[in-house]
Amino acid sequence: MTKTATISVRVPEAVKAAAEKAAADDSRSTASLVEKLLTAWLRQRGYLPSDLPEKSFWERSTV
Repeated sequence: MTKTATISVRVPEAVKAAAEKAAADDSRSTASLVEKLLTAWLRQRGYLPSDLPEKSFWERSTV
């Protein structure tokens, strides 16, 4: 997926802090974590087209 759009959201400080910690624990940026979660949610509910590749740039492989 090519990144061409920006989404801004407001969340409580506690949510932001938790997201930052979760992102750091997963060795990614907060924006990357939010993108991963949103993409997974949209895919599970059928909002994303089925022809999109299952594996995306934000999914890390384990070695």
